[in-house]
Amino acid sequence: MEDFLANVTTQEWNERQDAGRSCAQAVAELTGRHPERAALIEAYYARWEEMLGGALTGSVALLDALRRRAVPCYGLTNWSREKFPIACERFDFLKWFDGIVVSGEEGTAKPDPEIFHILVERYALEPRKALFIDDNPLNIETARSLGFQVHHFHGAPALRTALAGHGLI
Repeated sequence: MEDFLANVTTQEWNERQDAGRSCAQAVAELTGRHPERAALIEAYYARWEEMLGGALTGSVALLDALRRRAVPCYGLTNWSREKFPIACERFDFLKWFDGIVVSGEEGTAKPDPEIFHILVERYALEPRKALFIDDNPLNIETARSLGFQVHHFHGAPALRTALAGHGLI
């Protein structure tokens, strides 16, 4: 499994779906390169929902605390346009956001500044008044370069402290 994930369904391959390529195109491309693994490649998306992990309960609790205080919250996510609706069905908390920009729907993904610009324009945000939270250092650096306040996510306890420091909870 580790070899398959590292060398066949690579992060780079998956990121192209996050940037808008269809899962069918992705599977066709990969089965062409690895015909001996066609069944496993097809199962990757056919059984994708089984791989979808659970919610990060500490983070969801913080999102709920922000919602109860009427703090506007927006999502900026790298996700396949075909698979994000499945996550929305499974996780009700995704409906708590005031808006979400999904990379697969936009054809561009973090850390590309273009997707940050889409977020800012669509929801009339002022980066200097917004706190961007992400676990990827590249995304943090892009957000910082665009004027956002940033928090590099390492877990809910540190995020709670940061949110309190910003007077948000």
